[in-house]
Amino acid sequence: MQKIKKGDTVHIIAGKDRGERGEVLAVYPTENRVVVRGVNIVKKHEKARQAGNRQVQAQIVSTEAPFDMSNVMLVCPSCDKFTRVGFKLHDDGFKVRVCKKCNAEIDKRK
Repeated sequence: MQKIKKGDTVHIIAGKDRGERGEVLAVYPTENRVVVRGVNIVKKHEKARQAGNRQVQAQIVSTEAPFDMSNVMLVCPSCDKFTRVGFKLHDDGFKVRVCKKCNAEIDKRK
């Protein structure tokens, strides 16, 4: 089970965007990287090209770049503080993420 999942709110603890919060758009667990909305914006220059029978102009596109998962901490939905993540196993075998500060469950049981 991952400590950070898509849709979580995270706090940036290192890098040029330190101190900001954002929603996780994508998680790449094998590469240990995350993409956060509105954070780590990079500009990419796109070349002019022809797509079918229409011309696409050259442009500069701003996108969110992935960065290392060690630079973010999960924000607890109940206490609204950034925290480390623990795990708790219920009697029925359901494993949930737990806030280390307030001991509240982060995942909602189905």
